[in-house]
Amino acid sequence: MKKHILTLICTAIATLSIAQTDPAATKMLNEVSKKYDSYKTIRSEFDLTVQDANKTAYSNTGVMYFNKPKKQYAIKMEDQEILSNGKTVWNIAHDIKEVQITDAEHDDSTIGPNNLFSFYKKGYKYISMPVEKLTKNGKTESLRVVELSPLDTKTNYFKIKLRINENNHIHDVTIFDKSSNRFTYTIKSLYLGQKFDESIFTFAKDRYKGYESIDLR
Repeated sequence: MKKHILTLICTAIATLSIAQTDPAATKMLNEVSKKYDSYKTIRSEFDLTVQDANKTAYSNTGVMYFNKPKKQYAIKMEDQEILSNGKTVWNIAHDIKEVQITDAEHDDSTIGPNNLFSFYKKGYKYISMPVEKLTKNGKTESLRVVELSPLDTKTNYFKIKLRINENNHIHDVTIFDKSSNRFTYTIKSLYLGQKFDESIFTFAKDRYKGYESIDLR
């Protein structure tokens, strides 16, 4: 399940302005994309819920940091961290004490943390769906809904459901894969314009003593 985490997070925002099918959905996604594209740094706390074909659920929480001008990001959860200083990526698995090291990719044709706000106009067809009501802590919120399906039938998922709140921010995204699994990523908080210490995006050996490093570069 952990292999899907980065893909889920990347897809959550990368689907904001892709392809052109439904004019109402296009307008909605463009508004959200424009708003996110204006942010230079983002810190967001999130919940991740995975439900398999047998209705067994796995959940996790975490925080992610993006420094767009330097193409840096960090995704931190209890059992996994993914760090990039813009040149190198460290994928850290705490349960097996392993670190995989790869080169950072900046290919605009591939969805990734560095182009979440600019990868668009190809790859999906989408349609707007009826507004959904969400009640939490006695307060009801209206969420606009867009469903996307990939044009590439070789992808391991067949549908993405994106829900957008009244502030034109993403509330949650659910990916439906072909094995009947559902991956739902929910944004709990959003902090903009903060300054981040460089250490957030860099692997430091003294913080991960006893971890095996596998260099795949």
